[in-house]
Amino acid sequence: MHVPDGFIDAPTSAATGVIAAGAIAVSLRGARRELDERTAPLAGLVAAFIFAVQMLNFPVAAGTSGHLLGGALAAILVGPYTGVLCVSVVLLMQGILFADGGLTALGVNITNMAIVTTVVAYALFRGLVKVLPRTRRSVTVASFVAALVSVPAAALAFTLMYAIGGTTDVSIGKVATAMVGVHVLIGIGEAVITALTVGSVIAVRPDLVYGARGLTQKLKLRVNGELVDAPGAEPEPAPVAARTSHRRVWAAGLVASLVLAGFVSFYASADPDGLEKVATDHGIDEKAEEHAVADSPLADYGVKDVDDARLSGGLAGVIGVGVTVVAGSAVFWAVRRRRSDDTSPSNTTDAATTSSTTSV
Repeated sequence: MHVPDGFIDAPTSAATGVIAAGAIAVSLRGARRELDERTAPLAGLVAAFIFAVQMLNFPVAAGTSGHLLGGALAAILVGPYTGVLCVSVVLLMQGILFADGGLTALGVNITNMAIVTTVVAYALFRGLVKVLPRTRRSVTVASFVAALVSVPAAALAFTLMYAIGGTTDVSIGKVATAMVGVHVLIGIGEAVITALTVGSVIAVRPDLVYGARGLTQKLKLRVNGELVDAPGAEPEPAPVAARTSHRRVWAAGLVASLVLAGFVSFYASADPDGLEKVATDHGIDEKAEEHAVADSPLADYGVKDVDDARLSGGLAGVIGVGVTVVAGSAVFWAVRRRRSDDTSPSNTTDAATTSSTTSV
């Protein structure tokens, strides 16, 4: 659903740019509370994994494909604020290096693919987790539903933006029907990928999944052949596969990302994605503009001057994963360091002294 330059007019693009900048600023502050010794090392990896899986377009209907948006996955794994930053890093790398998604439309894409998907998915996820039994399976089910809904929500958000600042005269009703219809199908693929990924991490290290925190199991006693909660017993953490270290999880995730982007991506569907198909069918793309970095050495996910298509695409994917994990890790390391500085003993002491002086 990467919106190119020319679909949305300049004033609307500028307005979404302001919204995106504000959301990123808020997310940088919110991520300080989410990033700890468990999530901080994984946040950059989550961004790289989303980049890799977005290269894997899957067929959803005749002549149409879809790909992961990633907002739900990021929010559930590392938190909603950090999730917005993860997807934003991916979109920035794609727009600058791979000419995927317009540069003037960057605010549109961040608002659509990072903010809307993350907010909608995480709000729905938290609501479901509260009403479902507190089990790992419930987290996986909630992940599936949240991811499924987040994609058509993003399609509706694009339709609203197009209604406000579309550059062609197309019936909004037709755009909405086409966008939501195809993106419901894409949402199923998003839901499957999200649920499988979240379920896999929970099976190995549930403590690393932000959305599964607080998942507890009470001590049970067998009374007259039935299991009942032990009276007055404190809830104990759900079992954790402690033998699987953070480093092993990180390494496994990085290897999976490199394999997906460097090898599996060659077999992805070549059909246009949902937005491209709708734009072509309904004339939305009449005023589409050439990307500002269309001559980039990595444009269209291929390495310039490498003739072999498999090798060119594979190298581009590996480079993309590497750049994204480095950029993402740098951002989250800086945010984490800022949190550490804010909670350092000297700052705490200064704050206490100021408070005491004020009270006197």
